[in-house]
Amino acid sequence: MERLRVTIAGLEFDARFEREKAPATCAAFATRLPFMGKAVHVRWSGEAVWMPLGDYAFGVGYENHTSYPAPGQVILYPGGISETEILIAYGGVHFASRMGQLAGNHFITLTSGLDRLPEIGRLTLWEGAQDVRFELVAA
Repeated sequence: MERLRVTIAGLEFDARFEREKAPATCAAFATRLPFMGKAVHVRWSGEAVWMPLGDYAFGVGYENHTSYPAPGQVILYPGGISETEILIAYGGVHFASRMGQLAGNHFITLTSGLDRLPEIGRLTLWEGAQDVRFELVAA
C-alpha cells in the first residue's frame, strides 16, 4: 500500500492520496514527489496555510474541488483567476483570494496528527514561512 508523508515545519503527518476522487491531480502530483516548498499563513481563507506556486502548471483542471476544505484536507488550486497554490486546512476555511472565492481539488488527506494542525497555523502566522515536504515512504 502507498504511504504518503507530509512534513510541515518539522511536524510529520501520515497522509493518503484521494486517487478515486481526484485521479488526475493525484497522478500529476505523484510524478513530482518529493515535492518541497514553503508555506505561509493564508490571507483571506481562514485557518489554513498555503504554498504560493505562481504560474507552476500541474496540467489538471477541476476535480473533487471545494471551497470549504476540512482540517487535514490538502487542496490544489490549478491556477486561473489567481496563482497556482496548495492549501492545507488546519481549521475553518472558506477558500478565497483577493479575486474572490476559489475552489481547489481535494487530493490529499492527512490521516494522523490532526490535533497538531493548529501548531502549523501558529508557526506560520508568528514565525513566517515554514518548510513543507510531500514524499512517499516505504510501507
